[in-house]
Amino acid sequence: MAIQLKDREYRSFAEFRLSESEDGGSWVEGYAAVFESPTVLYEFDGVQYKETIERGAFDAADVRDVILNYNHTGKVVARTRNKTLQLAVDDRGLFVRARLDGTEEGRKLYEEIQGGYLDKMSFAFSIAEDQFDKQSRTRKIQKIQRLYDVSVVSLPAYDDTSISARSYFSAVAEEERKALESASLLELEKEKFQFITQVKGV
Repeated sequence: MAIQLKDREYRSFAEFRLSESEDGGSWVEGYAAVFESPTVLYEFDGVQYKETIERGAFDAADVRDVILNYNHTGKVVARTRNKTLQLAVDDRGLFVRARLDGTEEGRKLYEEIQGGYLDKMSFAFSIAEDQFDKQSRTRKIQKIQRLYDVSVVSLPAYDDTSISARSYFSAVAEEERKALESASLLELEKEKFQFITQVKGV
């Protein structure tokens, strides 16, 4: 994504689609986050680093006033405060339903979704608690501190991972590289010591 704000990360998971409505409104729906679905966020030297959103991650999240817009920028086209944006956590993940006929921008967005030009969703958030599994090289998002927005996007955030996520995984990769170098140097020193000991013993 083009926009990056401090301590805010962006992720994209599922498709956005039209939703049937009895009130005649222009509704769309989809999943902004899917639980326990490992996704590759970073790759370095052939090694993949993944991330999952854990069940319960949204339980204590601040979702008092979440907005919906396009590509995380531009005018707000729906929001939870006026109930044109609805959020619900179920067994699959974070379900989103939004009414887009309240603004001119929203109506245009609905038409583009209807025409198949846009069908991806992303969400912006900050993390309260996470854990890194070294064996599987997977970052597990356990608690989300705040959900800022859900957004219809032209390109999924995973195609251009946010700066904060890249920084996280590049740091992990660097730590692994240093640990490997240290282990190699230690092994060399050990072999050198054994060689010298053998020579002196001759």
